[in-house]
Amino acid sequence: MANSESRGGHPKGDNQLKKPQRYKSDSEHVIRKRLPPRLPRRNNDIYITNKSNYQSQLVRCEKLLNDGESDIVIHGLGAAIPQAVNLALQLKTKHLGTVEVAVNTSTVDIVDDLEPIHDEGEYGTQTRQNSSVHIRVYRTALRGAQR
Repeated sequence: MANSESRGGHPKGDNQLKKPQRYKSDSEHVIRKRLPPRLPRRNNDIYITNKSNYQSQLVRCEKLLNDGESDIVIHGLGAAIPQAVNLALQLKTKHLGTVEVAVNTSTVDIVDDLEPIHDEGEYGTQTRQNSSVHIRVYRTALRGAQR
């Protein structure tokens, strides 16, 4: 009497919700990842990926802030989140307290295409979720005021 019925529960597997079928790259399909959705592109938007050169992104942010932009927004998705956070913190450190950061996190739905390997297979899609971060780096004081 050690099963779940003796404790007042339901028999195993009786009350479980069925999860939607999640495809994985198997012998039937190949997963092709689509580009993630992007916000409208503005001059002060910086999108970070793992392939982004960190130094060039830092120089680009510095140039925007020094050319009079009051704020920039750094976007990072998935594995690129630590790089986006490091970039924002580096900017805050370099500007000696004249800039602040505001961080927003969210979850993004990403759609992958499933392409059949064989001609008789069916095409399909799968949806997955990925974390994202949006960091607003904005001026609180003029840089010359600190000197």
